[in-house]
Amino acid sequence: MTAAYDEPMARALALAVQAGAAGDVPVGAVVLDATGRTVGEGLNLREQTHDPTAHAEVVALRAAAAAHGGWNLEDHTLVVTLEPCVMCAGAILQARVGRVVFGAWDDKAGAAGSMYDLLRDRRLPYRAEVVGGIRSDEATALLRDFFESRR
Repeated sequence: MTAAYDEPMARALALAVQAGAAGDVPVGAVVLDATGRTVGEGLNLREQTHDPTAHAEVVALRAAAAAHGGWNLEDHTLVVTLEPCVMCAGAILQARVGRVVFGAWDDKAGAAGSMYDLLRDRRLPYRAEVVGGIRSDEATALLRDFFESRR
């Protein structure tokens, strides 16, 4: 199953590189419909837009909802280079995204199994399937290099 996400993760990684080149944390995301076709893309745009909610996941979800013609993305998959934070996990659950695939684990702020497991919390009315660690070495290297260059 993880090989099916190699191509969309490659695209998410390319978007992450763009975000990093623009001075933002290098995170990229794509949303796939039920057929596996990309219907939304996003990269971190917080620095460019001065919008604290402009995380790659939120940007990609907005694009996917616009393309889909509705907010309910239940049969969609979000592929993102970094484990979603609490804000993004909330947006994912509100959009009813069925599956989340991510690259790097985020031990400091991750909400898909690291620090929290919001996406699979049984106390909530909706949960998402989570697949973590896809091309994690590449995603982790992008983040590490970005933050090391800023120290």
